[in-house]
Amino acid sequence: MPMLGLGTWQNDDAAECADSVETALNMGYRHIDTAQAYGNEDAVGDGIAAADVDREDIFLATKVWISNLSHDDVLETTRKSLDRLGTDYLDLLYIHWPAREYEPEETLAAFDQLYDEGTIERIGVSNFEPEHIDEAAEILDAPIFANQIEIHPYLQQEELRSYAAENDIELVAYSPLARTEIFSDPTLGEIADDHGVSEAQVALAWLREHDITAIPKATGEAHIRDNWESRTLELSDDEIERIDAIERRERQVHPDFAPASW
Repeated sequence: MPMLGLGTWQNDDAAECADSVETALNMGYRHIDTAQAYGNEDAVGDGIAAADVDREDIFLATKVWISNLSHDDVLETTRKSLDRLGTDYLDLLYIHWPAREYEPEETLAAFDQLYDEGTIERIGVSNFEPEHIDEAAEILDAPIFANQIEIHPYLQQEELRSYAAENDIELVAYSPLARTEIFSDPTLGEIADDHGVSEAQVALAWLREHDITAIPKATGEAHIRDNWESRTLELSDDEIERIDAIERRERQVHPDFAPASW
């Protein structure tokens, strides 16, 4: 899984979404993330089709929404996602939240079926706490590859980072720029000025230094390129420690169906 991807949450203008995906892929991105709930899988598929990149070179992920998590709904809606995306397989399929129609035995049996038949190459979970992952791992035959969570310098998720490392699960960061909040952070600003880069690049480099994949949303070419250039930014141990020491803890995403343990 490429450690920097293009997120598409709230990229709901079809033409803009397709253009951003095409731009990112032609720039060098190889990881594209979407979800049934985003309402843009058609546009993402259009962007993939328009890009000068072979499908097998793209790591494509989507997520099954919480109203579609019965066994049969997982199978049916995943096939509809494939049709919208213009592909016959997914590199990674997530359970979007452990909520609403999520019944571990029933939901996970469908994910195992999709994995066994080759429709999906990896199983992921999103917004799962350790207790949810422990339960899912006991039920699944296939391994859990990744947990996609909100993580950024203002929500450092130390417990989940330790858990993922101990259990060989990849972490994928959504809202890695804290929905633009990091752009006013003095620590990130100082480090960015020292390197002549943006605060976004610093935040993304910090995640990479902690072995966390980031999927920042970007629509315009300038922002897509700025995020892409974070791959070459190397932070010193001191700079990483300064970001680690940021005390602010603040979620940007907290729906009413979020896990009670949050």
